[in-house]
Order: sequence, then C-alpha cells, then structure tokens
Amino acid sequence: MDTSESLGLFADWAIALMETLGSVGAGVAVAIENLFPPIPSEVILPLAGFAASQGSVVLWQVLVWTTVGSVVGALALYGLGAWLGPARLRRIVDRMPLMKVSDVDRTEAWFAKHGSKAVFFGRMIPIFRSLISIPAGVQRMPLLRFTLLTAAGSAIWNTVFVMAGFLLGEQWHRIEQYADGLQLIVVAAVIAAVSVFVVLRVRQRVQGTPTT
Repeated sequence: MDTSESLGLFADWAIALMETLGSVGAGVAVAIENLFPPIPSEVILPLAGFAASQGSVVLWQVLVWTTVGSVVGALALYGLGAWLGPARLRRIVDRMPLMKVSDVDRTEAWFAKHGSKAVFFGRMIPIFRSLISIPAGVQRMPLLRFTLLTAAGSAIWNTVFVMAGFLLGEQWHRIEQYADGLQLIVVAAVIAAVSVFVVLRVRQRVQGTPTT
C-alpha cells in the first residue's frame, strides 16, 4: 500500500467517525491514534479542520474534543506505565542484551528532574507524543500534573493542525508532506541515537569495561 492509499484509508476512516459522531468522532479518532502511533494525527486533525470549514462540525467543538481524545489516550498509556512500574521494568531490562539496570536508574533521575518539560513538549513531537506517557506512568508523575501538561501540549499541537486544515480547506492534505518531513527527522534522530548507544555498549563489552 503506497502513501496515497494509506492517506485515503485513514481519511475515509476519520470521515466515517465524524459523520457518525460529529466532533466527538474526531476526539475518538485522536484517542485511538494516541494508542496506535502508526495512525497519523497529521491526517486526522487537518481533516477535522476541513470538515469544520465545510460546516459539517463546529470548529471550537473539534478543538475541545480532539484535546479530550488526546488526554484519554495518554491516560491509558500512563496506566500501562503505572502497571509496569519501576521494579517490573528493572526485571525486563536486566534480561535485555546490552542493557543495564543502571540505565533505568539514570532514566529515573533524568525524568525526576525534567519530566514535566518532557511531557509538555513531548506532546508536540511525532512518535514521542504517545510514548512519553509510559515513563510518566512508570514514575507515577502526579496524575493531575500529568493531565494538565498533556492537555496543554496536546491543545497546542491539535490547534495548529486543525486550524491548518480549516484554512487550507480542500487542500488540507498538503499538510501531510510537511508532517512527514518532521517525522522523518525524528526517526533519523532516534536511529542515530540508538546506533551510537549500541556501538558504545558493544565497545564496552569487547574491551571488558566494568558495567555500572
């Protein structure tokens, strides 16, 4: 399936939800997108904006319900992280090649210091916008703080894409190419970081550097 076919598939799915549920359908679509990151919010949100420009749904209601959907999806992943918990996470990491339990400790220390900023700004970064909820749950970030930060970050992200679709009208799909470029940058950065991590950790093992 090529990109245009995928775009059409997601668009048809989102349209069906909005035709059935109105603005609430846009929120449901975004909630599902949070749980399944391969579903692109960069398609759902501009399409919802386009629907608002045609009078099919009300713009402010779309903005409210898409933000609600983002929070609901994020809370589900937060719950997954809370269920996982630090102890279970350590046991999993201890069985993984090239990983150390101390990696979890360093991550916990980093999240304790920067977690609020990570949750807020993470909501505006493709891929991470969903995944950031899991470490927040593992570390049991206060639920009210997590919810408010998620709502604020999501509201900014959603408003940008919904309004772009509203203003572009029938050309709403043009946003996809710019969103794809941003996602490509994020994926490339992740691959580079993982590659550096693997090389350094393998070098430590070969050289017999003591693990910490």
